[in-house]
Amino acid sequence: MSKDTYTPPEVWTWDKDNGGKFASTNRPIAGATHDKALPVGKHPFQLHSLATPNGVKATILFEELLEAGYDAEYDAWLIDIGEGDQFGSGFVEINPNSKIPAMIDNTGAEPLRVFESGSILIHLAEKFGAFLPASGPERTEVLNWLMWQMGSAPFLGGGFGHFYAYAPEKFQYPIDRYAMEAKRQLDVLDRTLSEREFVAGEEYTIADMAIWPWYGQLVLGRLYDAATFLDVESYNNVMRWAETIDARPAVQRGRMVNRAFGDPSMQLHERHSAGDFDTQTQDKIGDA
Repeated sequence: MSKDTYTPPEVWTWDKDNGGKFASTNRPIAGATHDKALPVGKHPFQLHSLATPNGVKATILFEELLEAGYDAEYDAWLIDIGEGDQFGSGFVEINPNSKIPAMIDNTGAEPLRVFESGSILIHLAEKFGAFLPASGPERTEVLNWLMWQMGSAPFLGGGFGHFYAYAPEKFQYPIDRYAMEAKRQLDVLDRTLSEREFVAGEEYTIADMAIWPWYGQLVLGRLYDAATFLDVESYNNVMRWAETIDARPAVQRGRMVNRAFGDPSMQLHERHSAGDFDTQTQDKIGDA
């Protein structure tokens, strides 16, 4: 059989060694692989996550709420997907899909699990009455763009990012296919942002918080080392928007929470108080 030719078998079987860099983070069945209770902190909101683009959405919103003066204190616990933490029994109880982020909200009579990043954003925005209009066309427009992100990012991450940066071999067809889609999506954003300050209008909302960790960080050169390949600087309006959001102090803090890779000064593995940003980053505590 030619190296470049693949004929699917009659019945697919899982080859756990043929998945590239992140092969160990996924498997074709659900459920827990081991018993592991989740830790519990002192705050009403218990977030279990990792600072991937999806995880960063939740921590940015928490930090923006705190920045705005809301009582949104939270504990953020690291889920190391490379070590299989997402398949522990405690995590599977709060997200049967074994994906980060997932959260427990203890503000009600009974603990409430919230999983899927978009659901967490809506839940917190509605609870605090912030970053999401309560009703009307403005609310619909924010949700339009939130759902756009939820539907589009898999083409950027699981499609373009996987085949361009992580697949064990490079093949032109999937890279071309998903590069085309990534650029189309960037053009959608660029045309929209040519007419408004933020994605859903003139106000900063959870739509921006959902989209920026993917597309904003892409054009800022932080995803897949693909900025030159995708000619991101040609999307002037996306660049302007990405840089505006990147300068927000809450966004800068949110990027650090549950981060376990890159610059040690940007890694805050767990977050339990505002002071942790000053004292608990990996450059200060090392492996202690």
